[in-house]
This record gives sequence, C-alpha cells and structure tokens, in this order.
Amino acid sequence: MNISKEIIKTAEYVKNGSVILYPTDTIWGLGCDATNPAAIDRIFAIKQRILSKNLLILLDEAEKLPLYLDHIPEIAWDLIEHANRPTTFIYSGVKNLPKNLIANDGTIAIRVVRNEFCKRLISLLGRPIVSTSANISGMPTPASFNQISEDVKNQVDYIVDAEVSPTIDVKPSTIIRFIDDYNFEVIRE
Repeated sequence: MNISKEIIKTAEYVKNGSVILYPTDTIWGLGCDATNPAAIDRIFAIKQRILSKNLLILLDEAEKLPLYLDHIPEIAWDLIEHANRPTTFIYSGVKNLPKNLIANDGTIAIRVVRNEFCKRLISLLGRPIVSTSANISGMPTPASFNQISEDVKNQVDYIVDAEVSPTIDVKPSTIIRFIDDYNFEVIRE
C-alpha cells in the first residue's frame, strides 16, 4: 500500500464529514475533522458515549496550538518536546473548536503526534482530527485492529489500511492536565 495515496484518500473522507477508523501513534482510533460538529456527534453515537465525556484532538505540530488555545502554559513547550511516549495534554481557554468537542469545564485534550501517517494526514487537512479509542464506551480498549468489534467497524465510513502505519505504542497515551503556567498533574501514566 502506498502511504501517500492512502493519506490522500483518507483526507477526502475526513473533509467530507466522514468518520474514519485509523492507526494512531498509540492505539487504533475513531476520528473525524475536529472542526465538524456533526462528525463529532457521530463519533459519540458510535461509541455510545455520554456527551459529558470529552474527546481529544491530534495536531501535527506544536506550533499550531495557538490556533486553538487562548493561552499555552509556559511549561507546555518543554513537556511536549521532551515527552518520551505519546502524551495528551489538557488545556484551558479553548477557541476555534466546536462546543461538542470542548469538555464541560472548558478544557480540551490535545496530543501532538509524531506518527508519520497521522502527521501527514493532519497537515494535508490543514486542521486537527479527533481521536478516541475504537471501542464502545465501557468496553475494553482494543490493543490491535483484530480486537476492534465488528459493530464499530460497520459504523465508520472508512477504515485506513493497517499496512500504512504501524502503531508505536499499544496502550493509550499519558494524560497531563495543566494547573497553571508551571504546574501540572499526571492524570494517566
């Protein structure tokens, strides 16, 4: 499979409001255009997830954080640069994203990916993508494509060819919440 062709094909689906099943830098995820409220609602429906549980978004580079945040904590830049495994950060002061993507407390979870497929897909789209585990809420997180339920697979619009992007880490990302410019707490290791 040609990775460039697969990225272009996947991007067309995402641009058209589709929900995709794709390999991320951690586990297989459900994704869509993070600026499309209707596509985000479909992900909540597929996961049978309550709306108060937020989703995270993926960016291709940290320099794009100011497009979606009013303020980036000073320590964020060092933490992003020196993270030795996929790490999702929870930020306050969200802007330019749909309300159904923002948590009730006004925060958003963002991970800057290093995975080639995800980086190139996001770059081609020119906007972030949603990422959430490919399972029904409350069910175990699938560690591989073969563990994803047929129910989930049958509800997405497009499944990315697994050959284009092996996952780096087969467990969910570390999650860190910023308290202020210099303090944070680890939510999940």
